[in-house]
Amino acid sequence: MRLLSLIVFLFVAIIRLHAQTADSVYIDVTMQGLAAGKAKLIGTYCDQNYLADSAVIDAGGHFVLRRNKSLPPGYYYFLLPGNKSFSFLIDRDQKFSLKGNINDLPNSMEVNGSLNTDLLYRNFRFQSQQDPELNRVNETIRRGTPGTPEYAQAKARQDQLMADRKAHLDELYRQFPDALFTKFKIAGQNPDWPDFKKPNGDTDTARQVQYYRAHFWDGVDFKDERLLYTPVIGNKLRRYIKELTPQHPDSLIKVSDALIRQVMPHKPYFKFFANWIAGQYENTKSTVMDGEAVYVHIIQNFFTPELAFWDKPESLEKLQKHAWEMEASLMGRKGPDVAAPNQYGQMKSIYEIKAPIIVIFMYSPDCEHCQEQSPKLEQFYQRWKNRGVEVFGIAVNTTDKEWKDFLVKQGFSFTNVFDPSNRAIYAKYFVDITPELYVLNKDRTIVAKNLNVDQLDTVVEREFRKMK
Repeated sequence: MRLLSLIVFLFVAIIRLHAQTADSVYIDVTMQGLAAGKAKLIGTYCDQNYLADSAVIDAGGHFVLRRNKSLPPGYYYFLLPGNKSFSFLIDRDQKFSLKGNINDLPNSMEVNGSLNTDLLYRNFRFQSQQDPELNRVNETIRRGTPGTPEYAQAKARQDQLMADRKAHLDELYRQFPDALFTKFKIAGQNPDWPDFKKPNGDTDTARQVQYYRAHFWDGVDFKDERLLYTPVIGNKLRRYIKELTPQHPDSLIKVSDALIRQVMPHKPYFKFFANWIAGQYENTKSTVMDGEAVYVHIIQNFFTPELAFWDKPESLEKLQKHAWEMEASLMGRKGPDVAAPNQYGQMKSIYEIKAPIIVIFMYSPDCEHCQEQSPKLEQFYQRWKNRGVEVFGIAVNTTDKEWKDFLVKQGFSFTNVFDPSNRAIYAKYFVDITPELYVLNKDRTIVAKNLNVDQLDTVVEREFRKMK
Protein backbone atom coordinates (compact mmCIF):
# COMPACT_ATOMS: atom_id res chain seq x y z
CA MET A 1 0.00 0.00 0.00
CA ARG A 2 2.87 2.33 0.90
CA LEU A 3 4.54 1.47 -2.40
CA LEU A 4 1.34 2.32 -4.28
CA SER A 5 1.07 5.67 -2.51
CA LEU A 6 4.69 6.44 -3.35
CA ILE A 7 4.10 5.59 -7.00
CA VAL A 8 1.02 7.84 -7.11
CA PHE A 9 2.96 10.67 -5.46
CA LEU A 10 5.84 10.33 -7.92
CA PHE A 11 3.41 10.13 -10.84
CA VAL A 12 1.67 13.36 -9.77
CA ALA A 13 5.03 15.05 -9.24
CA ILE A 14 6.20 14.01 -12.71
CA ILE A 15 2.96 15.28 -14.27
CA ARG A 16 3.35 18.62 -12.50
CA LEU A 17 7.01 18.90 -13.55
CA HIS A 18 6.10 18.10 -17.14
CA ALA A 19 3.32 20.71 -17.07
CA GLN A 20 5.72 23.34 -15.79
CA THR A 21 8.25 22.43 -18.46
CA ALA A 22 5.69 22.47 -21.29
CA ASP A 23 3.98 25.72 -20.30
CA SER A 24 5.45 29.18 -20.82
CA VAL A 25 3.47 30.43 -17.81
CA TYR A 26 3.00 28.37 -14.65
CA ILE A 27 1.92 30.34 -11.58
CA ASP A 28 1.11 28.15 -8.58
CA VAL A 29 -0.84 29.98 -5.86
CA THR A 30 -1.94 28.83 -2.41
CA MET A 31 -3.76 31.34 -0.23
CA GLN A 32 -5.11 30.52 3.20
CA GLY A 33 -8.54 32.00 3.81
CA LEU A 34 -9.38 32.12 0.11
CA ALA A 35 -12.82 30.78 -0.89
CA ALA A 36 -13.30 28.46 -3.84
CA GLY A 37 -14.24 30.10 -7.12
CA LYS A 38 -12.47 31.81 -10.01
CA ALA A 39 -9.23 33.80 -10.00
CA LYS A 40 -9.17 36.42 -12.76
CA LEU A 41 -5.76 37.56 -13.95
CA ILE A 42 -5.96 41.30 -14.67
CA GLY A 43 -3.24 42.90 -16.75
CA THR A 44 -2.41 46.57 -17.25
CA TYR A 45 -1.57 48.52 -20.36
CA CYS A 46 -0.85 52.15 -19.51
CA ASP A 47 -4.20 53.47 -18.21
CA GLN A 48 -6.28 50.42 -19.11
CA ASN A 49 -6.90 47.13 -17.32
CA TYR A 50 -7.78 43.97 -19.22
CA LEU A 51 -8.68 40.36 -18.45
CA ALA A 52 -5.55 38.38 -19.31
CA ASP A 53 -6.59 34.89 -18.15
CA SER A 54 -8.31 32.99 -15.34
CA ALA A 55 -7.99 29.87 -13.19
CA VAL A 56 -10.23 27.80 -10.88
CA ILE A 57 -9.62 28.00 -7.12
CA ASP A 58 -10.22 24.80 -5.15
CA ALA A 59 -11.63 24.54 -1.62
CA GLY A 60 -8.13 24.75 -0.14
CA GLY A 61 -7.40 28.14 -1.70
CA HIS A 62 -5.10 26.64 -4.32
CA PHE A 63 -5.04 27.33 -8.05
CA VAL A 64 -2.60 27.13 -10.95
CA LEU A 65 -2.53 29.51 -13.88
CA ARG A 66 -1.04 27.82 -16.94
CA ARG A 67 -0.48 29.25 -20.41
CA ASN A 68 1.34 28.16 -23.53
CA LYS A 69 1.93 31.78 -24.55
CA SER A 70 4.02 34.08 -22.37
CA LEU A 71 2.50 37.17 -20.79
CA PRO A 72 3.88 40.63 -21.55
CA PRO A 73 6.22 41.58 -18.68
CA GLY A 74 4.47 44.05 -16.40
CA TYR A 75 2.18 44.61 -13.44
CA TYR A 76 -0.67 42.16 -12.79
CA TYR A 77 -3.12 41.31 -10.07
CA PHE A 78 -5.46 38.43 -9.31
CA LEU A 79 -9.07 39.41 -8.73
CA LEU A 80 -10.46 36.87 -6.27
CA PRO A 81 -13.77 35.86 -4.67
CA GLY A 82 -15.01 38.20 -1.96
CA ASN A 83 -13.66 41.24 -3.86
CA LYS A 84 -10.14 40.43 -2.70
CA SER A 85 -7.02 40.81 -4.79
CA PHE A 86 -3.24 40.83 -4.71
CA SER A 87 -0.70 42.22 -7.13
CA PHE A 88 2.61 40.97 -8.51
CA LEU A 89 5.17 41.69 -11.20
CA ILE A 90 6.01 39.45 -14.13
CA ASP A 91 9.17 39.65 -16.18
CA ARG A 92 10.83 36.79 -18.07
CA ASP A 93 10.49 34.58 -14.96
CA GLN A 94 6.93 33.37 -15.54
CA LYS A 95 7.07 30.11 -13.59
CA PHE A 96 6.82 30.71 -9.88
CA SER A 97 4.79 30.00 -6.76
CA LEU A 98 3.07 32.28 -4.28
CA LYS A 99 1.92 31.26 -0.80
CA GLY A 100 0.31 33.35 1.90
CA ASN A 101 -2.72 34.28 3.93
CA ILE A 102 -5.20 36.39 1.99
CA ASN A 103 -6.13 38.23 5.19
CA ASP A 104 -2.53 39.11 6.09
CA LEU A 105 -0.89 40.34 2.91
CA PRO A 106 1.84 41.43 2.40
CA ASN A 107 3.36 40.12 5.63
CA SER A 108 2.57 36.46 4.89
CA MET A 109 3.51 36.34 1.21
CA GLU A 110 6.18 33.78 0.28
CA VAL A 111 7.56 34.07 -3.25
CA ASN A 112 9.54 31.34 -4.96
CA GLY A 113 10.88 31.83 -8.49
CA SER A 114 9.96 35.47 -9.19
CA LEU A 115 12.63 38.03 -8.29
CA ASN A 116 10.47 41.03 -9.13
CA THR A 117 7.49 39.88 -7.09
CA ASP A 118 9.81 39.05 -4.22
CA LEU A 119 11.24 42.58 -4.35
CA LEU A 120 7.75 44.02 -4.54
CA TYR A 121 6.69 42.26 -1.34
CA ARG A 122 9.94 43.06 0.44
CA ASN A 123 9.08 46.69 -0.14
CA PHE A 124 5.43 46.14 0.88
CA ARG A 125 6.56 44.56 4.16
CA PHE A 126 8.99 47.37 4.93
CA GLN A 127 6.31 49.99 4.35
CA SER A 128 3.63 48.10 6.31
CA GLN A 129 5.98 47.94 9.31
CA GLN A 130 6.59 51.70 9.07
CA ASP A 131 3.04 52.80 8.34
CA PRO A 132 1.52 52.72 11.86
CA GLU A 133 4.21 55.02 13.27
CA LEU A 134 4.31 57.17 10.14
CA ASN A 135 0.53 57.66 10.29
CA ARG A 136 0.75 58.74 13.94
CA VAL A 137 3.55 61.18 13.16
CA ASN A 138 1.67 62.62 10.17
CA GLU A 139 -1.42 63.14 12.31
CA THR A 140 0.65 64.93 14.97
CA ILE A 141 2.05 67.25 12.30
CA ARG A 142 -1.38 67.85 10.79
CA ARG A 143 -2.90 68.83 14.12
CA GLY A 144 0.16 70.52 15.58
CA THR A 145 1.42 74.08 15.58
CA PRO A 146 4.63 74.87 13.69
CA GLY A 147 7.38 76.06 16.00
CA THR A 148 6.33 74.00 19.02
CA PRO A 149 8.66 71.30 20.41
CA GLU A 150 6.05 68.61 19.73
CA TYR A 151 5.75 69.68 16.10
CA ALA A 152 9.53 69.84 15.62
CA GLN A 153 9.99 66.38 17.15
CA ALA A 154 7.29 64.89 14.93
CA LYS A 155 8.75 66.54 11.83
CA ALA A 156 12.21 65.22 12.63
CA ARG A 157 10.81 61.70 13.06
CA GLN A 158 8.86 61.99 9.81
CA ASP A 159 12.04 62.99 7.99
CA GLN A 160 13.90 60.03 9.51
CA LEU A 161 11.20 57.53 8.55
CA MET A 162 11.13 58.83 4.97
CA ALA A 163 14.93 58.72 4.84
CA ASP A 164 14.82 55.09 6.03
CA ARG A 165 12.26 54.29 3.33
CA LYS A 166 14.46 55.89 0.68
CA ALA A 167 17.54 54.03 1.94
CA HIS A 168 15.63 50.74 1.81
CA LEU A 169 14.65 51.34 -1.81
CA ASP A 170 18.09 52.63 -2.80
CA GLU A 171 19.64 49.40 -1.53
CA LEU A 172 17.26 47.31 -3.63
CA TYR A 173 17.96 49.51 -6.65
CA ARG A 174 21.71 49.10 -6.13
CA GLN A 175 21.47 45.31 -5.93
CA PHE A 176 19.02 44.90 -8.83
CA PRO A 177 19.47 47.89 -11.18
CA ASP A 178 17.86 46.27 -14.23
CA ALA A 179 14.95 44.56 -12.47
CA LEU A 180 11.43 45.52 -13.54
CA PHE A 181 10.71 46.33 -9.90
CA THR A 182 13.52 48.90 -9.90
CA LYS A 183 12.48 50.52 -13.18
CA PHE A 184 8.83 50.52 -12.03
CA LYS A 185 9.52 52.14 -8.65
CA ILE A 186 11.97 54.74 -9.96
CA ALA A 187 9.58 55.71 -12.76
CA GLY A 188 6.84 56.28 -10.20
CA GLN A 189 8.88 58.68 -8.07
CA ASN A 190 8.07 62.38 -8.28
CA PRO A 191 10.75 65.08 -8.38
CA ASP A 192 11.76 66.80 -5.15
CA TRP A 193 9.92 70.06 -4.51
CA PRO A 194 12.79 72.60 -4.27
CA ASP A 195 12.56 75.46 -1.79
CA PHE A 196 13.04 78.28 -4.29
CA LYS A 197 12.73 81.79 -2.86
CA LYS A 198 12.12 85.19 -4.39
CA PRO A 199 14.53 88.07 -3.54
CA ASN A 200 12.09 89.23 -0.85
CA GLY A 201 12.12 85.81 0.83
CA ASP A 202 8.68 84.63 -0.37
CA THR A 203 8.36 81.16 -1.86
CA ASP A 204 8.79 81.27 -5.65
CA THR A 205 5.91 78.91 -6.54
CA ALA A 206 6.15 79.64 -10.27
CA ARG A 207 9.78 78.52 -10.33
CA GLN A 208 8.91 75.46 -8.21
CA VAL A 209 6.23 74.36 -10.67
CA GLN A 210 8.55 75.00 -13.62
CA TYR A 211 11.27 72.87 -12.04
CA TYR A 212 8.83 70.12 -11.08
CA ARG A 213 7.44 69.85 -14.60
CA ALA A 214 10.90 69.99 -16.18
CA HIS A 215 12.05 66.99 -14.11
CA PHE A 216 8.78 65.06 -14.00
CA TRP A 217 9.89 62.36 -16.45
CA ASP A 218 13.51 62.06 -15.24
CA GLY A 219 13.01 58.63 -13.65
CA VAL A 220 11.32 57.02 -16.65
CA ASP A 221 13.46 54.80 -18.88
CA PHE A 222 11.69 55.21 -22.23
CA LYS A 223 13.84 52.41 -23.65
CA ASP A 224 12.04 49.97 -21.33
CA GLU A 225 8.77 48.87 -22.92
CA ARG A 226 7.84 46.88 -19.79
CA LEU A 227 6.78 50.06 -18.03
CA LEU A 228 3.91 50.49 -20.49
CA TYR A 229 2.40 47.34 -18.95
CA THR A 230 2.27 48.93 -15.50
CA PRO A 231 0.02 51.75 -14.22
CA VAL A 232 2.94 54.15 -13.79
CA ILE A 233 3.10 55.57 -17.35
CA GLY A 234 -0.64 56.14 -17.73
CA ASN A 235 -0.85 57.76 -14.29
CA LYS A 236 2.12 60.05 -14.95
CA LEU A 237 0.88 61.08 -18.38
CA ARG A 238 -2.58 61.93 -17.06
CA ARG A 239 -1.13 63.99 -14.20
CA TYR A 240 1.38 65.76 -16.43
CA ILE A 241 -1.19 66.77 -19.04
CA LYS A 242 -4.33 67.20 -16.95
CA GLU A 243 -2.95 68.59 -13.68
CA LEU A 244 0.49 70.10 -14.25
CA THR A 245 -0.35 71.80 -17.55
CA PRO A 246 -2.76 74.77 -17.69
CA GLN A 247 -5.90 73.61 -19.48
CA HIS A 248 -5.61 76.15 -22.26
CA PRO A 249 -5.03 75.13 -25.90
CA ASP A 250 -1.80 77.12 -26.33
CA SER A 251 -0.23 75.61 -23.18
CA LEU A 252 -1.46 72.12 -23.96
CA ILE A 253 -0.13 72.24 -27.52
CA LYS A 254 3.28 73.48 -26.41
CA VAL A 255 3.66 70.88 -23.64
CA SER A 256 2.16 67.97 -25.60
CA ASP A 257 4.22 68.64 -28.72
CA ALA A 258 7.47 68.72 -26.74
CA LEU A 259 6.62 65.53 -24.83
CA ILE A 260 5.60 63.57 -27.92
CA ARG A 261 8.77 64.62 -29.73
CA GLN A 262 10.80 63.53 -26.69
CA VAL A 263 9.45 59.97 -26.93
CA MET A 264 9.39 59.70 -30.73
CA PRO A 265 12.58 57.57 -30.83
CA HIS A 266 10.82 55.04 -28.56
CA LYS A 267 8.01 53.81 -30.80
CA PRO A 268 5.72 52.13 -28.23
CA TYR A 269 5.73 55.29 -26.10
CA PHE A 270 5.30 57.52 -29.14
CA LYS A 271 2.25 55.54 -30.22
CA PHE A 272 0.63 55.64 -26.78
CA PHE A 273 1.39 59.28 -25.98
CA ALA A 274 0.19 60.61 -29.35
CA ASN A 275 -3.01 58.56 -29.31
CA TRP A 276 -3.80 59.26 -25.65
CA ILE A 277 -3.37 63.03 -25.83
CA ALA A 278 -5.26 63.31 -29.13
CA GLY A 279 -8.09 61.23 -27.67
CA GLN A 280 -8.37 63.42 -24.58
CA TYR A 281 -8.97 66.56 -26.63
CA GLU A 282 -11.02 65.20 -29.48
CA ASN A 283 -14.26 67.08 -30.03
CA THR A 284 -16.96 66.20 -27.41
CA LYS A 285 -14.39 64.46 -25.17
CA SER A 286 -13.00 67.55 -23.46
CA THR A 287 -14.47 70.39 -21.42
CA VAL A 288 -11.56 72.64 -22.41
CA MET A 289 -12.78 75.46 -24.60
CA ASP A 290 -11.35 74.79 -28.05
CA GLY A 291 -9.69 71.58 -26.94
CA GLU A 292 -10.04 70.62 -30.59
CA ALA A 293 -7.01 72.82 -31.29
CA VAL A 294 -4.88 70.31 -29.38
CA TYR A 295 -6.43 67.43 -31.32
CA VAL A 296 -5.91 69.16 -34.68
CA HIS A 297 -2.26 69.95 -33.90
CA ILE A 298 -1.42 66.39 -32.90
CA ILE A 299 -3.23 64.80 -35.84
CA GLN A 300 -1.65 67.13 -38.38
CA ASN A 301 1.87 66.79 -36.97
CA PHE A 302 2.10 63.17 -35.84
CA PHE A 303 -0.61 61.12 -37.57
CA THR A 304 1.13 61.07 -40.93
CA PRO A 305 2.09 58.06 -43.08
CA GLU A 306 5.77 58.76 -42.30
CA LEU A 307 5.30 58.73 -38.51
CA ALA A 308 2.14 56.87 -37.51
CA PHE A 309 3.46 53.34 -38.11
CA TRP A 310 0.51 51.81 -36.23
CA ASP A 311 -2.23 52.84 -38.68
CA LYS A 312 -3.14 52.31 -42.32
CA PRO A 313 -2.72 55.15 -44.87
CA GLU A 314 -6.46 55.24 -45.58
CA SER A 315 -7.25 55.63 -41.86
CA LEU A 316 -4.67 58.38 -41.50
CA GLU A 317 -6.15 60.14 -44.52
CA LYS A 318 -9.56 60.19 -42.82
CA LEU A 319 -8.05 61.59 -39.63
CA GLN A 320 -6.25 64.32 -41.56
CA LYS A 321 -9.47 65.22 -43.34
CA HIS A 322 -11.31 65.35 -40.02
CA ALA A 323 -8.66 67.68 -38.57
CA TRP A 324 -8.79 69.88 -41.67
CA GLU A 325 -12.58 70.19 -41.32
CA MET A 326 -12.08 71.45 -37.76
CA GLU A 327 -9.13 73.74 -38.46
CA ALA A 328 -10.99 76.77 -39.86
CA SER A 329 -13.17 77.15 -36.76
CA LEU A 330 -10.46 77.06 -34.09
CA MET A 331 -10.36 79.98 -31.64
CA GLY A 332 -8.18 82.85 -32.70
CA ARG A 333 -8.91 82.18 -36.37
CA LYS A 334 -10.99 84.57 -38.46
CA GLY A 335 -14.51 83.19 -38.59
CA PRO A 336 -15.35 82.10 -42.15
CA ASP A 337 -18.30 83.64 -43.92
CA VAL A 338 -21.43 81.55 -44.49
CA ALA A 339 -24.00 82.55 -47.12
CA ALA A 340 -27.22 80.55 -47.46
CA PRO A 341 -30.96 81.17 -47.96
CA ASN A 342 -33.28 82.03 -45.08
CA GLN A 343 -36.80 80.66 -44.73
CA TYR A 344 -38.02 83.17 -47.33
CA GLY A 345 -35.44 82.19 -49.92
CA GLN A 346 -33.33 85.32 -49.40
CA MET A 347 -29.54 84.89 -49.29
CA LYS A 348 -28.08 85.92 -45.96
CA SER A 349 -24.43 85.97 -44.94
CA ILE A 350 -22.49 86.43 -41.72
CA TYR A 351 -20.24 89.12 -43.18
CA GLU A 352 -23.14 91.40 -44.12
CA ILE A 353 -23.98 91.80 -40.42
CA LYS A 354 -22.84 95.16 -39.01
CA ALA A 355 -23.22 94.41 -35.28
CA PRO A 356 -19.90 94.34 -33.37
CA ILE A 357 -20.58 90.90 -31.87
CA ILE A 358 -22.04 87.91 -33.70
CA VAL A 359 -23.24 84.69 -32.10
CA ILE A 360 -23.42 81.74 -34.50
CA PHE A 361 -25.95 79.11 -33.47
CA MET A 362 -25.74 75.72 -35.21
CA TYR A 363 -28.70 73.48 -34.45
CA SER A 364 -30.86 70.59 -35.57
CA PRO A 365 -34.65 70.73 -35.05
CA ASP A 366 -34.88 67.14 -33.75
CA CYS A 367 -32.05 67.64 -31.23
CA GLU A 368 -33.48 67.67 -27.68
CA HIS A 369 -30.73 69.90 -26.33
CA CYS A 370 -31.32 72.33 -29.22
CA GLN A 371 -35.00 72.43 -28.31
CA GLU A 372 -34.04 73.18 -24.70
CA GLN A 373 -31.49 75.90 -25.58
CA SER A 374 -33.53 77.64 -28.30
CA PRO A 375 -35.96 79.59 -26.03
CA LYS A 376 -33.02 80.71 -23.90
CA LEU A 377 -31.19 81.92 -26.99
CA GLU A 378 -34.20 83.93 -28.16
CA GLN A 379 -34.38 85.55 -24.71
CA PHE A 380 -30.67 86.33 -24.89
CA TYR A 381 -31.16 87.91 -28.30
CA GLN A 382 -34.00 90.12 -27.05
CA ARG A 383 -31.73 91.39 -24.26
CA TRP A 384 -28.82 92.21 -26.56
CA LYS A 385 -30.14 92.95 -30.08
CA ASN A 386 -30.24 96.70 -29.47
CA ARG A 387 -26.86 96.68 -27.71
CA GLY A 388 -24.65 95.48 -30.55
CA VAL A 389 -25.17 91.70 -30.71
CA GLU A 390 -26.62 89.73 -33.61
CA VAL A 391 -27.40 86.01 -33.78
CA PHE A 392 -26.96 83.99 -36.97
CA GLY A 393 -28.66 80.59 -36.90
CA ILE A 394 -27.55 77.74 -39.14
CA ALA A 395 -29.68 74.60 -39.34
CA VAL A 396 -28.00 71.24 -40.02
CA ASN A 397 -29.06 67.61 -40.43
CA THR A 398 -32.69 68.39 -41.20
CA THR A 399 -35.19 68.93 -44.01
CA ASP A 400 -36.65 72.14 -45.33
CA LYS A 401 -40.09 71.43 -43.80
CA GLU A 402 -38.73 70.37 -40.38
CA TRP A 403 -36.54 73.47 -40.29
CA LYS A 404 -39.35 75.90 -41.15
CA ASP A 405 -41.75 74.23 -38.70
CA PHE A 406 -39.08 74.55 -36.00
CA LEU A 407 -38.63 78.28 -36.73
CA VAL A 408 -42.36 78.88 -36.31
CA LYS A 409 -42.52 76.82 -33.11
CA GLN A 410 -39.54 78.57 -31.52
CA GLY A 411 -40.49 82.05 -32.70
CA PHE A 412 -36.93 82.99 -33.64
CA SER A 413 -36.57 86.66 -34.51
CA PHE A 414 -32.91 86.47 -35.54
CA THR A 415 -31.54 85.42 -38.94
CA ASN A 416 -31.72 81.71 -39.76
CA VAL A 417 -30.39 79.91 -42.84
CA PHE A 418 -30.33 76.36 -44.15
CA ASP A 419 -28.39 74.73 -46.99
CA PRO A 420 -29.54 71.13 -47.56
CA SER A 421 -26.30 70.36 -49.45
CA ASN A 422 -24.10 71.56 -46.53
CA ARG A 423 -21.78 73.20 -49.07
CA ALA A 424 -22.31 76.58 -47.42
CA ILE A 425 -20.79 75.41 -44.12
CA TYR A 426 -18.47 72.57 -45.11
CA ALA A 427 -15.04 72.94 -43.42
CA LYS A 428 -16.10 76.31 -42.00
CA TYR A 429 -17.82 75.96 -38.62
CA PHE A 430 -17.29 72.48 -37.29
CA VAL A 431 -20.20 70.87 -35.50
CA ASP A 432 -20.15 67.33 -34.17
CA ILE A 433 -22.93 67.45 -31.61
CA THR A 434 -25.62 70.11 -31.77
CA PRO A 435 -26.19 72.74 -30.59
CA GLU A 436 -22.89 74.51 -31.19
CA LEU A 437 -22.29 78.16 -30.38
CA TYR A 438 -19.48 80.36 -31.73
CA VAL A 439 -18.85 84.00 -30.85
CA LEU A 440 -17.16 86.40 -33.30
CA ASN A 441 -15.76 89.74 -32.14
CA LYS A 442 -15.69 93.04 -34.02
CA ASP A 443 -12.77 91.77 -36.14
CA ARG A 444 -14.75 88.60 -36.86
CA THR A 445 -12.24 86.53 -34.94
CA ILE A 446 -13.57 83.47 -33.12
CA VAL A 447 -13.25 84.36 -29.42
CA ALA A 448 -15.44 81.65 -27.85
CA LYS A 449 -17.03 78.31 -28.72
CA ASN A 450 -18.39 75.12 -27.14
CA LEU A 451 -20.72 77.23 -24.99
CA ASN A 452 -24.13 76.91 -23.39
CA VAL A 453 -26.52 79.81 -23.89
CA ASP A 454 -26.21 80.59 -20.16
CA GLN A 455 -22.54 81.48 -20.74
CA LEU A 456 -23.16 83.95 -23.55
CA ASP A 457 -23.85 87.01 -21.35
CA THR A 458 -20.46 86.67 -19.66
CA VAL A 459 -18.62 86.27 -22.97
CA VAL A 460 -20.41 89.18 -24.64
CA GLU A 461 -19.83 91.49 -21.67
CA ARG A 462 -16.13 90.57 -21.74
CA GLU A 463 -15.86 91.42 -25.44
CA PHE A 464 -17.55 94.78 -25.00
CA ARG A 465 -15.16 95.63 -22.16
CA LYS A 466 -12.26 94.89 -24.49
CA MET A 467 -13.70 97.22 -27.10
CA LYS A 468 -13.86 100.06 -24.60
